This record gives sequence, C-alpha cells and structure tokens, in this order.
Amino acid sequence: MDKKALKKELWEKCIRTEEENIARLKFEIDEAQRLSNEYGAPKDRYDPYRTKLMRQRDMYAEQLFKAEQMLDVLNKVPIEKDFDTVEFGALIITDKQKLFISAAIGKVKCQSEEFFAISPLVPVYKAMEGKKVGDKFTVNGNSFTILDII
Repeated sequence: MDKKALKKELWEKCIRTEEENIARLKFEIDEAQRLSNEYGAPKDRYDPYRTKLMRQRDMYAEQLFKAEQMLDVLNKVPIEKDFDTVEFGALIITDKQKLFISAAIGKVKCQSEEFFAISPLVPVYKAMEGKKVGDKFTVNGNSFTILDII
C-alpha cells in the first residue's frame, strides 16, 4: 500500500473512532435522561440519585461537545495535500514514533502499526513544527529524527 493510501486509511480510522465515541456518548446521555425520567420528580430538594443522574448527563454532554469538535477538526485535515514540512494534516514518521497531526485522539492501530493522532497544540508538535525530513527535535530530553513526512 502506498503512503497516501496509508494516511487516508489512518484518517478514516480516526473518523470512525470519533463517530463511535459520539454515538456512545449520545447513548449515555439518553440513558441518564431515561433513568431520570423513570425515577420521577425529585423526592426532596437534595435528591442525591436524581442529582447524580443529571451530573452524569451533563458530563456526557460536555464530552460529546468536545468529541464533535474533534470530528470537525478531523474533517478539516487536508488528506490529499503533499507535505514537505511538519504541519497540520501531515503524517510524521520519526525514528521512534509515527505521529498524525490532526486531533487529540491518541493511539490508533492501522495496518498492524501504532500511530499517535495528536493535536497541533501539544508540545511535541510545537517542537517539530516546520521541520523537514532529516531534521532532529527534542522533547522532554528525548531526541527524535524525522524520517518521512506524508
């Protein structure tokens, strides 16, 4: 498989991961709301069970908002663009890790390899931003060499 196809497959896997996360969060929100509705009106002003359910619903709603933002960022990744330097949308192969500059998803397995989908806001990206193949950068005392940019 060529490099562009690998990058596209990785991007699609990231999209699917976020879509699954969004579906799970919507289910959790609905479930907390359903349990709250079944429980009925608050038994008193300080009803702890209903309060717990509403907190859960609100927590999942906040996570859903963030997940939808990440999906939006992923949809803005310029998949077909050729990169000469490290920038948003690039797949960076270093001597130690493979980093996909997109959204903060974390570890993603694709074609039995591990990639790390990271946000352009993290320190490792800031350390390598604008660098080219063959350049070195250091993060937290660890030195990396850029082997390829896709």
